[in-house]
Amino acid sequence: MRLSRRGFLRTSVGTAGLLAVGANLTLPPLLAAAAGKLEIFSWWTSPGEVEALQALYDVFKPQNPGVDVVNAALAGGTGAGGNMKAVLQTRMLAGQPPDSFQVHLGHELIDSHVKAGRMEPIDFLYESEGWANVFNQQVQQIAASDGHQWSVPVNIHRSNIIWFNNDLVAKSGMANPASFDDWFAMADALKAQGIPALAIGESNPGHAAHTLETILQAVFGPNDYKGLWTGATSWTDPRLKDALSTFNRMLDYVNPDYLSVAGADITDYIIAGKAASMINGDWTNGYFKSKKFTSFSYLPTPSGAGVYSALADSFGLPVNAPDRDNAVAWLKVCGSLAGQDGFNPLKGSIPIRSDAGKTAAYDDYQRWAMNEFANDTIVPSVVHGFAAKESWVTDYVNYVNVFATNRDVDAAANALLQAAQDAGVA
Repeated sequence: MRLSRRGFLRTSVGTAGLLAVGANLTLPPLLAAAAGKLEIFSWWTSPGEVEALQALYDVFKPQNPGVDVVNAALAGGTGAGGNMKAVLQTRMLAGQPPDSFQVHLGHELIDSHVKAGRMEPIDFLYESEGWANVFNQQVQQIAASDGHQWSVPVNIHRSNIIWFNNDLVAKSGMANPASFDDWFAMADALKAQGIPALAIGESNPGHAAHTLETILQAVFGPNDYKGLWTGATSWTDPRLKDALSTFNRMLDYVNPDYLSVAGADITDYIIAGKAASMINGDWTNGYFKSKKFTSFSYLPTPSGAGVYSALADSFGLPVNAPDRDNAVAWLKVCGSLAGQDGFNPLKGSIPIRSDAGKTAAYDDYQRWAMNEFANDTIVPSVVHGFAAKESWVTDYVNYVNVFATNRDVDAAANALLQAAQDAGVA
C-alpha cells in the first residue's frame, strides 16, 4: 500500500451472486495448531517484504512443526497489491478463503470483508493474548467496528516521510528541508543543475495521491485533515486549493518521466541518483536495507512535523477458514512479542506492541520513529485504507491521477468535492 512496493491500483470486483455468510460470534478460541496446512495470502514479494514475512514464518514453524505453510504471496502486476486483492476478493465471494491474508487495518478490511460477514471477530484473541493492554489504544479505536476487533496488526507504518539521497542534496548546498519554503529553495538549486528534486511514479494511480495526502496533512493540520474524511471539515475549504497548488508547483521539479514510470519502481530512482527526494512510507526503510543502500536520510514530509500519518498491515480470520486452528495459531504469532520483533526490523516499520522494539535489531530510523509515534498526533492514512471507505479511496486516487496529468487545480478541487459528496460526508 504501494508506491515503493505498496498497493495503489484499486481493483473493483462485483458482488453479484454473493452468498453472505454471517460472522459467528460464538466460536471458541482453539488450541495451538498441530498439523495440516496454513495458506497465507499477501502481496509481499519485494525486497524487505519477503524477508520480513519469512521472519514471521520462522517464529511460527517451530511452534507448529506439523503444519505445512503455503506462502501464497502474489506480485502486484500493474499495481502492487492489485492482483492479490482481486484474486482474494474472488475467492472470498466464492466462499473459498485462504486461512489468513494481509490487509490494511481499518476501512480496507471493514468495508471490503467485515460488513459482508466474511470475517470472524477476534476479540477472544485480544483477551487471551492480552493485546488490548499492549497494542496502541488510538489504533485499536480506529480499527474497531461494531465494538469488535477484526484483525491483528503486525506493525505500524508511517506514510508521511520524505526520503533524501544525501549525495544529491549535498549538491544543492543546503540542509535537508523541513518546510515547503526550504524544499522549494533546494528544488530551485537542483533544477539549475538539471537534477529532479522529487521522484514520482504515476503511470498507474497512487503515488500522486499518496504525495497529496501528506500535503493535505500539512496544510490543514492533523485535526482538520482527519475531518476531511469524517465530514467535520468541508471540501470547499479554500485550503484544499492551497494544497493542490502546492502540489502543482512541486510537479515542476519531478522526474520528467513521472507519468510513464510505476510508483513501485520509484525508490530505485533515489538509489540510482535520479532524483534527490521522494515522499513514501517507511517500508522504504526496509527496501533500502535489503538493497544495502545507506546514503539516505529522512524527515517528516515538508511542514508535517508533529503529525504521524499511520497505517498498519494486519491479518484476520476469514469465516470458514479451511484450517481455522492453524489460522488462530498464526494470528497469535503475528501479535506476539517474538513475531513483531522478528518482522519489523526487516520490514522497516515499528511494532504496535508497547513492550516490543527494545532489541538491537532495530535501526536508527525505527528508534526515531518509535519516539515520534509516542509523541506525535496520529492521523489515519487515506491511500492505505485507514481513513475512508474503499470506494472513496478509489475515487480520491483516480481523481488525483487525473490532476497529475492535466494539472487543473479548479477541476481537481471540484472532483474531490464530488467524491466526498458521493461518499456521503460533504
